[in-house]
Amino acid sequence: MEKLAILGGTPAIERAPEELFAWPIMTEEDYEAAMDVVKNNKFSGTDITERLQDEFAAWLGAEHAIAYCNGTMALTAAMFAIGLGRGDEIICPTKTYWGSVSQAINFGASPVFCNINETLCLDPTDLERCITPRTKAIVAVHYFACPCDMDPIMDIAKRHGLRVIEDVSHAQGGLYKGRRLGTIGDVGAMSLMSGKSFAAGELGMLVTDDEEICERAMAFGHYERNNENYIKVCDNLKPYFHIALGGVKGRANQLCSALARVQLKYHDERCAEIRRAMNYFWDQLEGLPGIRAIRVDESTGSNMAGWYQPHGIYHAEELHGLSVHRFCEALRAEAPYGGWDGGNFCLHTHPFFKTFDLRHEGAPSRIVYNDRDVRLDDDLCRPSERIECFSVPWFKHFDKVWIDRFAAAFKKVIDNHEQLLEHDAGEGQGGRWYGTENA
Repeated sequence: MEKLAILGGTPAIERAPEELFAWPIMTEEDYEAAMDVVKNNKFSGTDITERLQDEFAAWLGAEHAIAYCNGTMALTAAMFAIGLGRGDEIICPTKTYWGSVSQAINFGASPVFCNINETLCLDPTDLERCITPRTKAIVAVHYFACPCDMDPIMDIAKRHGLRVIEDVSHAQGGLYKGRRLGTIGDVGAMSLMSGKSFAAGELGMLVTDDEEICERAMAFGHYERNNENYIKVCDNLKPYFHIALGGVKGRANQLCSALARVQLKYHDERCAEIRRAMNYFWDQLEGLPGIRAIRVDESTGSNMAGWYQPHGIYHAEELHGLSVHRFCEALRAEAPYGGWDGGNFCLHTHPFFKTFDLRHEGAPSRIVYNDRDVRLDDDLCRPSERIECFSVPWFKHFDKVWIDRFAAAFKKVIDNHEQLLEHDAGEGQGGRWYGTENA
C-alpha cells in the first residue's frame, strides 16, 4: 500500500510543465494579425470576417459559413433559420451547456430533454420517446469532443421530417465516419471562445449547405448583410432589409476573426498532436477498474477533434462504492490539471426549465405555448443523472515521460482507493464551473 497524498502521502506530481497544457498556442503570426485590426481600427468591419467565412466553409466542406459574436448567438440564429416557432418542441440531450437549447423559449418553443449514454452524448435509443407531432428539430451536441452517433439520429429525423442542428462547440473539425462534424445535419453551429479547442477569443460560427437556412441565419443578427447583396433566395425577407430580424447585433468582432484565420491554418495539425497524446494517456489506463475512457475508434474514420475537456466515465461499484467526488479529490491531491467530477449539470434539473417566466405571462416560458406540460417528461431523464464522469488532464503535446507520470498518478489512486472509503462523504460538485462555461 502506498499512502495517498490526500491522506498525507507524497504527491505523484507536485508541478508539471505549463507548456504541456497551455492553450491556445499563440505565435507572432497571431499577434501581427490582431495588431493589424487594432492599428487600422477594423474591429467593426466585415472584410476579415468574410475571408474567414470562406476559409472556414472550405475547411469543413460546407457551402456556407457565417460568423457571430459567440456560439450561443450562432445556435440562436440556427433555430431562427430552421423556422423554430411558437408551440414547437426541440429535442436536446439533457447533459450539455445551457446555450445549446435554452434560447428556444425566445421563439415560444419548448425544449424537450433526451437521455445521454456513456459517451455523454444524446442516446439515439431514447430519441423517439421524445418525438411528438409538435417536434420541429433535434439538437445533437458533440459533447466533450465525442461525436454523436449521427447515422441513427439522421435516420430518425428523416423518418419524422425533423431538422437537425449540430452543436459543435466542443468538437470543431472533428470527424464522424469521415464526415466533418457540423456538415451532417441541416445546420451546424459552434463556439470558438478562448477556452475551446478552436480558440479565437470570443466568436461563433454557423455552417450549412442550405441556401435558405444561410440567408435566414444571416438576416437574424446581421443588419449590415440583410440586404440585396446577400439575400438572394428568400423573397419573404426582402421587405425587412437593413434591420437584424432577431433584434440583436450578432456580428463578429474582427479582432477575433483575425485570430481565427491564423488558428485555422494550424488547427488540424495541433489537434492531431492532442489526439496522439490523449490516446496514449488512455492506453496506459486501459483495463483499470472504475474508469472508462470516452473516446472513439479512429479506424472508423471518426475522431475526437481537439479532445476538448477530456473526461472518463466512472463506475463506483468497481471501487467498493467510492464516490466519484472523493475519487477526484484524491486525484487532485496527486497531480494538477484534472480530477473534477460532474461536467455540466443535467438541464432538466434546473429551475430555469421549471418555473422561469421570461415575458411575465403567468406560466413557465418553457411550456406557455404548448398544449402539454413537457416538464412531466423530465422524470424519464433520471438515467442521465446517474451517469458519473470525471475530467482528466488535457495534454496539448505528446510527451511520453510526463504522460506516463500522470497515468501513474491515476493508477496510484485506483490501486489504493480503499484508503479513501472511511472518510467518503459522497458529495459531488454537480458540475462545478461547467455551469458557467462560455459559448
